[in-house]
Amino acid sequence: MRGANRSRSHLLIISGALSAALMAAASPAAEAAPMFSPGAAGAGDPYFPDMGNGGYDVGHYDIRLAFDPGTQAIDATTTILATATQNLSRFDLDFQGPLTISKLSVNGLDAAFSRSGAQELVITPPYGLRKGSPFVVSVSYAGVPQKIDDPALGLSGWVATKDGAVALNQPIGAATYFPVNDTPDDKATYTQTITVPAGLTVLANGEPGPTTTRDHRTTFRWSMNRPMASELSMLAIGRYDVTRGVTADGLPNITAIGKSIDTKPGQGQVFNRTTAQVIQWESSVYGPYPFDSTGGILADVGVHYALETQSRPVYDQTDSDVDGDLLAHELGHQWFGDSLTPVHWSDIWLNEGFATYSEWLYQEKFNNVPVQQTFAKTYADEKDWSGEVADPGRDHIFDDLVYNRGAMTLQALRTKIGDRAFFDVLTRWPATHRYGNVSTQQFIQFVERLTGRDLGSFFHTWLYQPGKPAL
Repeated sequence: MRGANRSRSHLLIISGALSAALMAAASPAAEAAPMFSPGAAGAGDPYFPDMGNGGYDVGHYDIRLAFDPGTQAIDATTTILATATQNLSRFDLDFQGPLTISKLSVNGLDAAFSRSGAQELVITPPYGLRKGSPFVVSVSYAGVPQKIDDPALGLSGWVATKDGAVALNQPIGAATYFPVNDTPDDKATYTQTITVPAGLTVLANGEPGPTTTRDHRTTFRWSMNRPMASELSMLAIGRYDVTRGVTADGLPNITAIGKSIDTKPGQGQVFNRTTAQVIQWESSVYGPYPFDSTGGILADVGVHYALETQSRPVYDQTDSDVDGDLLAHELGHQWFGDSLTPVHWSDIWLNEGFATYSEWLYQEKFNNVPVQQTFAKTYADEKDWSGEVADPGRDHIFDDLVYNRGAMTLQALRTKIGDRAFFDVLTRWPATHRYGNVSTQQFIQFVERLTGRDLGSFFHTWLYQPGKPAL
């Protein structure tokens, strides 16, 4: 029932926003007619200048999608609730690949649109959108989504699997199956209503709503009611064994293993129980878990990585073995990367350094391997010390430089400021910026304020200066 109420409330929000926007459009003209101009075609990230757009802020995405596993085609309508941040004459969404748009409206009225470049969907509403006014965009489209295969960054977006599809959107994949403001700096809530042939299962971010079956087709509903970056959205369609449980704190815990790899009896309970254990322990270190449910998905996707998709990470595997280190990494991201999301991709060490450090803490807690020992081994074994942790470059955001040296930076900071102050940072930093966007400079200033120390030289050495730091 709670899921049904949430879905209904999102529809009421969208309906209310549409009414408000139409009333604003019909209101008497002001003394001087406002000037309208196009929103920017990018969000300003130097690594991905075409990603994201300017002129508006998205509040909610409602994705309604039907999937045909025989053809891999989708038939979908995405409705977006947004607010203009300038007087808009037109604006862009990100939308990639061969999907064909059949209808597009703004505030219920047909709008002109065109597509340009790799991902720009340029929309011209029938009248200008005033700064501060809510508006609703509805896009209906169909076709076969295509994944992105970037030479430096790997596979992302809509990935076809043997029994369905999995959408993993970091860093640039969301626009392969829904129109989106694809920048980490514009978080929104989501509802996903997905219809598939009976016998298939759908998993997504957040909490499940009611599931209904009619005419041999099943519709699944999922809602993410906390702000989420588009690169952290997720969809998994296929044959899954699903396990439901709760953590010691009563948090709903939904895990799933693809049937093709779920060949060891009892692995569903092992995966669910280990996920709950890691979440409970990390909550004791980082503070309250930031979302309304947790879980994870083990599936044979073929992308060769795990991803911290919000509330429910996806682990690409060819077997059902459960790796506590890996769970600690991806679940640690729920605080660092998901609840707290970098403003720019250059700050990704704030994700990966903290998640890697979560592995080190897990090793100490559960396998009796001191963090300092892991640091010493990593410091001794690391071969490449070139590059800047806080500005690794577009093609290097997933390099060891970001993960290992990011984690080493945190351990070096712990040594410098002491355990009490360091673990204070680990709880206060995510609490202070909960559901927000953060930068490296914000982190440095936060630590300096908390400790009352000038740490500029320390952070310059570890984050901005290439070369192996002296201990």
